[in-house]
Amino acid sequence: MKLTYATRRSQLALAQCRAFVKRLQAAHSELEAVELQVVTTGDRIQDRPLSEVGGKGLFVKEIEEALLERRADLAVHSIKDVPGVLPDGLFIACIPTREDPRDVLVSPRHGRLDQLPKGARVGTSSLRRAVSLRAARPDLEIIPLRGNVDTRLRKVDEGEADAIVLARAGLIRLSLEHRATDVLSPEISLPAVGQGALGIECRLDDEVTKGVLIALHDELTSRCVAAERGVMVALEGDCKTPLGAYGERKEGVGGPQLHLRAFVCEPDGTNLRRTEETVPWPASDDAARVLGERVGAALLAQRAV
Repeated sequence: MKLTYATRRSQLALAQCRAFVKRLQAAHSELEAVELQVVTTGDRIQDRPLSEVGGKGLFVKEIEEALLERRADLAVHSIKDVPGVLPDGLFIACIPTREDPRDVLVSPRHGRLDQLPKGARVGTSSLRRAVSLRAARPDLEIIPLRGNVDTRLRKVDEGEADAIVLARAGLIRLSLEHRATDVLSPEISLPAVGQGALGIECRLDDEVTKGVLIALHDELTSRCVAAERGVMVALEGDCKTPLGAYGERKEGVGGPQLHLRAFVCEPDGTNLRRTEETVPWPASDDAARVLGERVGAALLAQRAV
């Protein structure tokens, strides 16, 4: 059996994609995998913050075109890059076990967030991270910083910034987790929707590929991500929306529960609203998504007030 998988060309995209395909081949010894590298709009535009470029989907549009044109059978995405509404004929067939979703600080000279001096320059291209950092340390200067992981690490090493914020999952997948000098708790920096999780997309009518992918689907991760994406859909979130949502499975008195936290604010960081809800563990992704939509609606209602 031969399947072609589409991926971005960045070092991180290739690392996480190839690791997933290796696990897929371990589950299906007869599988031959062919790699199709795709350059996306988000990859081509490196001189502006994502919030100035356009809506969500900057890193997936061209990859989805490859699926629809049958140049690829499946696509491996960071699911935080995937819009809430998919093109007709495509769906997320597999969400593997999630890597650590937390953000980390990389500051070779100062270490921890609470040790950064007043006025320290912290680089990030994420509105969500910028809002979270300003809430925790309003004395910091947040500066825009684009580029792949290696580029951003080089810039902080060279002193262009005193610190940068990255996803811990990305560092782990690149075997660079030792570069993190402080792991930021969700109380400080609530993760992005789906951060740390992959979403494997294929055509809705492709039963063969769906059958292959199901072996690596993780129900726990899928439920949590469905709830988080429900928040995003309710808020119509995109790259211009400072938005965080994080679902966790917890053990309660009556059994397992899903605890969902979320925040949103205006693009300039004003009107910050937070909410959270805990429910019995949902029986399906659809039920988890309903929870997320309810939490998103609660954030919208706070804005109206």
